[in-house]
Amino acid sequence: MKQVNFDELVERVLVELAKQTPLRPAKTDTRHQSGDASDTVFFPEEKECGVEEPKNREALERAMGRTPARIGIGRSGTRMKTRSYLQFRIDQAAARDAVTKDISEEFLNELGLPILRTKSVDMQDYLMNLDSGRRLSDESARWLEQNGDKGVDVQIVISDGLSTSAIEANIPDLLPALLQGLALRNISVGKPVFVKRGRVWVQDHIATIVKCKAVISLIGERPGLATAESLSAYMIYQPDARTVESDRTVISNIHRGGTPPIEAGAYLAELLEDILRYQASGVTYAKLRAR
Repeated sequence: MKQVNFDELVERVLVELAKQTPLRPAKTDTRHQSGDASDTVFFPEEKECGVEEPKNREALERAMGRTPARIGIGRSGTRMKTRSYLQFRIDQAAARDAVTKDISEEFLNELGLPILRTKSVDMQDYLMNLDSGRRLSDESARWLEQNGDKGVDVQIVISDGLSTSAIEANIPDLLPALLQGLALRNISVGKPVFVKRGRVWVQDHIATIVKCKAVISLIGERPGLATAESLSAYMIYQPDARTVESDRTVISNIHRGGTPPIEAGAYLAELLEDILRYQASGVTYAKLRAR
């Protein structure tokens, strides 16, 4: 029996769907590209109710509009329909790419930030050895010691983390909004740095080098099938060797379908002002604020 190549099968079905189905304008399109630009297939991302003759179509469509979960997709026999299967494969590929692809050099050049590296030697090491992404390499640590802005109120760290797509989609809007918000509050800020293959805890190492009061990490979240562009912000006040996870304040789900990056930047500036005022973050900050 001849083995089926599912990637080739998906390719053929996408092309056939493009021929048979007139495309509607959409705010966002998933583009499946093979070969040159003439082979590009536009696959609309809008949800469609796949349930045939639902008892309450209005209620089902309302529920579908309130969640990115795959509900109301219908079925063909015991299997999902072709459109739903293709969207699943597209989302799965986007999530996988977000983790494994490198941040583009063009994007880094546009940011114009110092680029630091962790002890991770490659992506395999980064994914399998968690500690390798939690400390700067010796070379980067020396550079930061010599060139970093010392003793400021806030140090901003940007890291690809587990999603380069999240960084490229959100940082261009979020970073200016955050910097503007901090400037309006007269909060001193060290020059932001970009850390390749960094994990959250690398912020502790950076903070001890530059001796800032608070540090914020803007880092790509582990992608899911709803979006590969979600970013998180981790903030901590004066981390040291005794720091634990509950000492961090976290704002997650920053992306166009969650908290928009511009709005997030403004809110994070307000939150950092609070953290500096209370001289605490995480659970301790929450308790002090609740008094």
